[in-house]
Amino acid sequence: MEGQLKIGTSLVSESSNKYEVKSLLGAGGQGEVYDVQCNGKHYALKWYFKHMATKEQKDILDNLIKRGAPDPSFLWPQDLVFSSLGEPFGYIMPLRPKNYKSIVDMMKRRAEPSFYALSRAAFNLTKGYEKLHSMGYSYRDISFGNLFFDPDTGDVLICDNDNVSANGINNSSVYGTPRFMAPEIVVGKAKPSRNTDLFSLSVLLFYMFMMGHPLEGKLEADIKCMDIHAMNKLYGTDPVFVYDPNNKTNRPVPGYQDNVRIYWDLYPQSIRDLFTQSFTVGLANPAKRVTEKKWMEAFCNLITGITKCSCGAEIFFDEAKISKQVAHTCWNCGKTVSFPASLVAGKSRVILLKDSKIYSHSITGDYDMNTVVGTVVQNPNNPSLWGIRNESSNNWTYIKSDGQQIPVANGKTAAIAKGVKIDFGQVIGEFQ
Repeated sequence: MEGQLKIGTSLVSESSNKYEVKSLLGAGGQGEVYDVQCNGKHYALKWYFKHMATKEQKDILDNLIKRGAPDPSFLWPQDLVFSSLGEPFGYIMPLRPKNYKSIVDMMKRRAEPSFYALSRAAFNLTKGYEKLHSMGYSYRDISFGNLFFDPDTGDVLICDNDNVSANGINNSSVYGTPRFMAPEIVVGKAKPSRNTDLFSLSVLLFYMFMMGHPLEGKLEADIKCMDIHAMNKLYGTDPVFVYDPNNKTNRPVPGYQDNVRIYWDLYPQSIRDLFTQSFTVGLANPAKRVTEKKWMEAFCNLITGITKCSCGAEIFFDEAKISKQVAHTCWNCGKTVSFPASLVAGKSRVILLKDSKIYSHSITGDYDMNTVVGTVVQNPNNPSLWGIRNESSNNWTYIKSDGQQIPVANGKTAAIAKGVKIDFGQVIGEFQ
């Protein structure tokens, strides 16, 4: 496959870096992507087709390069290869490692992350977009093609950032990808914004967890010809969530849309409630769409709320089942699953398994799911006893059921016992 640039071509960027074209990686609607090398390090170069190399596109890139990436999860433009307007140009970004996979890879079972890694990926993805939106940007085109994740760790990389624009500013020709665009864009009543991003993000998250589209049930199955009129109705004028509690006309069809039917019941009610909000009231009312922080809060509890059945299957803790006195059962073997003790602090719950980590978010609500402040450990002298070792820089206070208070310094361990509390300083947690 030949591209616009010949292998071995040397290009000099506006910052005077010299890049050598090594290979063509692929092509899309706006241009081609190449593997290029500079000072022994490989990067990706997006080289625009001539008709896409506009002044408006260069202005967008200049701004993005100047302000920098929201966080390391973005394969952000970092250098510009430009000669003059009217001629093709391109931008340099980090090269995606080969171990990162797409959501399409997961749907085709070329990548099979654990529920833990999937929950991590959802959290990291949402946190990245929260940071982007907090900088005043809208992404405009959240879809399959823009997310890659490590199926082992849940780390994510967000690409195709060259269409990111200031929220509410219409300086790009990109309005989104079909099936991911918000209804108000489909029907031509709105331009891309943070609110339309929130809809597209919810669609992508639904795909990640349910392996299907939230609006594609019986109504989609009954369509004989998926032309523009059918698509406008299904995704724009008359969208119906497949699990709308008040409208059952678009339920997933057995034997045709089984992924959604199977996966929907595997997740806690709290996750299903957020998807229901996104695709019922959130369809017509952009202001009532689920915010990034609401998603992140839920994903934090997914990450720390997993245990394993004796058959090895991962099972999510579901608060709604406890309140209804319904047993947790394994989706794989059907056995009843008993959860170990948990630590509840504010809106966070951590299931306390061997080597479980207590992250900063669980006691501060800061959405930091990387900083470890505590680890579940076994008493070396009595293996039947377990505790949480303080790995933070703060002293904790262990509060027994009789009111006795015991300081727990860094490196010391607080015994796990139901009904006992720990004062972390910012919040009081309780073992349940």
